[in-house]
Amino acid sequence: MTEKTKRTPSLGIALVPVLVLIACLFYTIVILDGSGHIPLIVGALVASAISGSALGMSWDEIQKGLTAGIVTALPAILILIVVGLLIGVWIASGVVPVMIFYGLKILAPGYFLVATCVICAVISLATGSSWSTAATVGLAMMGVGQALGMPAGMTAGAVISGAYFGDKMSPLSDTTNLAPAVAGTQLFTHIRHMVYTTVPALVLALLIYAVIGILRPASGSVETPEYLLMLSTLSGSFNLTPWLLIAPAAVLVLVWRKTPALPALVIGVVTGAVLLLLFQREAGEGWAPMAGRLVDSLYTGYVSETGVASVDGLLTRGGLTDMLDTIALIVVALSFGGIMEASGMLERLAAAILAVARSTGSLIAVTLFSCFGMNVLASDQYLAIIVPGRMYRAAYLKRGLHPKNLSRALEDSATLTSPLIPWNTCGAYMSGVLGVSSFVYLPFAFLNLLSPMISMFYGFTGITIQKIEDDPDSVVGVTAEELANRE
Repeated sequence: MTEKTKRTPSLGIALVPVLVLIACLFYTIVILDGSGHIPLIVGALVASAISGSALGMSWDEIQKGLTAGIVTALPAILILIVVGLLIGVWIASGVVPVMIFYGLKILAPGYFLVATCVICAVISLATGSSWSTAATVGLAMMGVGQALGMPAGMTAGAVISGAYFGDKMSPLSDTTNLAPAVAGTQLFTHIRHMVYTTVPALVLALLIYAVIGILRPASGSVETPEYLLMLSTLSGSFNLTPWLLIAPAAVLVLVWRKTPALPALVIGVVTGAVLLLLFQREAGEGWAPMAGRLVDSLYTGYVSETGVASVDGLLTRGGLTDMLDTIALIVVALSFGGIMEASGMLERLAAAILAVARSTGSLIAVTLFSCFGMNVLASDQYLAIIVPGRMYRAAYLKRGLHPKNLSRALEDSATLTSPLIPWNTCGAYMSGVLGVSSFVYLPFAFLNLLSPMISMFYGFTGITIQKIEDDPDSVVGVTAEELANRE
């Protein structure tokens, strides 16, 4: 069957795979408490069947669309592999533990909410995981807050604000790698562009937490048994020295010098490996066992066996194998998106929504609301990034807008609103871990509320909105045809 026989999908036909996917995701994630992998495969099968039967596409055309969707994520997949290596070796070398240790030491009753937010931000930056941060240090902060007489909703809001700042800004985070891959830009370009929305949101959040601390001062001592146990366990399990901070400092310098993400992270892995060999060698331990520990941390990750649940839960992670589940999810999600795009169904859905977007500001607003809507309907932040990202990518390029504007909007909404929705995987997880209803901590998760507002404000005012010509070298995965269609 030739390309000429391919039919244009109607809005009703285009909606069928999306509705099937949303229904399967809701049942699997909310009812069965499962993952999104199988629903995405079902969605891809439905999209393929409709493309062949109703739209007249040949299997070669369907397969080309499927693989094209995956190809866009290959740079991000390579980075995620290196990120797995980095996390494992940074924990084993003591880099992550020393950052956690120093972060916990700044805690004080007079600025408890401010310190809680900052500590969670630092730890999430170091680990790339808001979930691990909330389930360990965040949970410890909930206990400290209770001892100080702080309302649980306020403490949980500060934990989530800090945890999601780090999750959003860390090159070790899966969503931070996914958003630029979908939009068509580089990882560090994406992170630098997010500074304009995320840092002001964090500063405003910290100011609000400081005001709350003045109006409602905490009483008591932060030195709860759990807090002291975590500090003593960290210092007893690792040789904690400021020299370990060389590794994150090296990566930050490379980011500042605009080094591409993959070589910068590889240098971080090498630096971590050297620090492991220099500082974490046990008394009498030979070099062969040290080499074995290094290889294990790179492949299967670091396994903490201190016997302290809060420390073991935070530090048992990383390694190549730890990233395989996320990589599989990205592959099947982009397979679905690739078929939808090749068949024209994604373009039809985007056209229906973009009919109201007649300016750059309204386009960014539509992106933000679509990501939030996907978080509500699909209950999954990955889909909230991938589906709107693929839908609106062409619209951003047509307006001559740099893809980093799209990737930033995806994270400002999809990543940050996910823990605010009770039935979303992130919201259900945070609520269960912290023991506070999503509706109770929502008013105090100031960073998560402010960042989408700042992003929309920038869209309508043009502040920090950049054209492709402003930074053409950081545009990736965009065809010459797409660039030629710019307004």
